[in-house]
Amino acid sequence: MLARKSIIPEEFGLPGLASRLPRKPVFRDRVNKARFIAKNGSCNLAHKNIREQGRFLQDVFTTLVDLKWRFTLVIFTTTFVSSWLLFAMSWWLVAFAHGDLDPQRLHGPHCVIGVKSFTSAFLFSIEVQVTIGFGGRMITEQCPAAITVLILQNIVGLIINAVMLGCIFMKTAQSNRRAETLIFSRHAVIAVRNNRLCFMIRIGDLRKSMIIGATVRLQVVRKTTTPEGEVIPIHQIDVQTESAMASNSLFLLAPLIICHVIDKNSPLYELSAMELQCSDLEVIVILEGVVETTGITTQARTSYVSEEIQWGHRFVPIVTEEDGVYSVDYSKFGNTMRVATPRCSARELDEKPNILIQTLQKSELSHQNSLRKRNSMRRNNSMRKSVGSGGSLRRNNSGIASPKVQFFTPADNCQSVNAVT
Repeated sequence: MLARKSIIPEEFGLPGLASRLPRKPVFRDRVNKARFIAKNGSCNLAHKNIREQGRFLQDVFTTLVDLKWRFTLVIFTTTFVSSWLLFAMSWWLVAFAHGDLDPQRLHGPHCVIGVKSFTSAFLFSIEVQVTIGFGGRMITEQCPAAITVLILQNIVGLIINAVMLGCIFMKTAQSNRRAETLIFSRHAVIAVRNNRLCFMIRIGDLRKSMIIGATVRLQVVRKTTTPEGEVIPIHQIDVQTESAMASNSLFLLAPLIICHVIDKNSPLYELSAMELQCSDLEVIVILEGVVETTGITTQARTSYVSEEIQWGHRFVPIVTEEDGVYSVDYSKFGNTMRVATPRCSARELDEKPNILIQTLQKSELSHQNSLRKRNSMRRNNSMRKSVGSGGSLRRNNSGIASPKVQFFTPADNCQSVNAVT
């Protein structure tokens, strides 16, 4: 028996309509992932199970520079005291071998005049190494061994002083110290610029001395899985910026907005506003340049996770011209404002350009409606003020008594009186 056909066409039936309805994307809950770079630029990375610890001792100078100040000072203090004690023992042995410590020998020739005990030998060691020269203790030409010890102690003291001064200079002039005055906006924004969806951040320099040859690099760090099943926990993807494509360096005289156009080559190309909030990506910003005053290369870093990326916002302008001088208001450095931005991804925006036009039209209509509401509210307030002022005048004038005036109109059999107050 043949199936009975329905009067309603199949494309207008319930299954056909259900298949034609747009399906809402299913978003997974975002897993709290540790950020790779902290907001202050420090790397959130721990090195464990390093077996070849001796590699750090092969580069002693860099190891001393990387240590914290308290450990560096303890090491240098220990080194100085140990060298003084070591050479104090040498001076004591020289004096003992020559017989200078014999109390019965008072007028004979001495190797070191004034060294009579280990304490005096320790004081003489300090005087020799730091070149104090009080004048009470001195060596003579009687002992070649004393002259040799003097030369060795001077050489060792100069080496220790050179290493100490070099480490202190490098620690005080480290490149990360200059990076403290290089600032980034706390949030990144995504908005439409020149009819393209763009990812933007703001950078600035608080010092008047400039950063020469400043460059900005963006990287997206995310966890990816290859088609072969290999899991890459930290996959770094380079992101191009407009400044990098236009020139090789930035002129960081005033705060700049670094813009990345989200195109087909961007890792953000297929992410919408909702998908961005559920993603686990992290955008790393690296600012490098040469310090103008010292010539040392410096680097400043920060990162933005999905919660710190504001979709549909734009940075407010902070540079104004006042009395012929450009002024920067750093109190508004990270302030943003809402702008009309499609919530879809850049890929959908390229496939359907009318989405941008509709969004801009809706924004214009809402702006016009808000202006009309403001104008109507201003008119109502002005009318209320005028009505209130008129009522007060009537109340003030009501207390004044006005004389009554009567007008008589001649008539044959009628006498009418019109009273006008």
